[in-house]
Amino acid sequence: MPDFAEFSHFWVYLSASPLLGLTMTLCAYLAAQRIFVLCKASPLANPVAIAVALVVAVLWLTGMSYERYFAGAQFVHFLLGPATVALAVPLVRQLPRLRRAALPLGAALLAGSVTAIVSAVVVALLLGATPELAYTLGPKSATSPIAMAVSERLGGIPALTAALVIGTGIFGAVFGRYVFMLLGIRSDAACGFALGLASHGIGTARAFQVSAEMGAFAGLAMGLNGALTALLAPWLVPLVMAWMS
Repeated sequence: MPDFAEFSHFWVYLSASPLLGLTMTLCAYLAAQRIFVLCKASPLANPVAIAVALVVAVLWLTGMSYERYFAGAQFVHFLLGPATVALAVPLVRQLPRLRRAALPLGAALLAGSVTAIVSAVVVALLLGATPELAYTLGPKSATSPIAMAVSERLGGIPALTAALVIGTGIFGAVFGRYVFMLLGIRSDAACGFALGLASHGIGTARAFQVSAEMGAFAGLAMGLNGALTALLAPWLVPLVMAWMS
């Protein structure tokens, strides 16, 4: 049996240290990954969604502020950069195929990026959203750092944009497979590119769980869509809003 007194001393030390946020994040993800395995890798048991829910539950139950939590969790956040750069490894392995499919991939990228931006703004305005919220929603399909920067430049709410980006990624990772099945799309390259474009990093992580090929195309789409969104959104979102007004 574990010694409760020793655990209490450990908890007192951990709760006063920035390591608490880091420990909480890692434990939540390990638990979520275990649930994912027990559910036989079902997309409905997405590890990111489960881990987010676990962390939110702990913060709510303990009354811990987000700032205190992030003091430790920032170490994981820092690793997002190297992890994104590491996506270049599977891309290089698929380089010959990527070159052969450059034209259709370029067309899909442009169509997907424009559709993601325009549809988000149009639907938001039709539902009565304020201009500020429409600016916040516009870049939701780009990866978080780019989406937040674009949102701030447009006059949106970067923090809310980050939450919407995560929600978009989780939604795509969970339901993307069923959409592909419904449409009869079986190509790993096509599915991966669509997931990376619409659901950025979380969709890309899901794609790698299926196959290296799907993950490589998802990583390519995530990177290209981030760059294209940064170029298109600042003038496309105001244009759509002017057209809708």
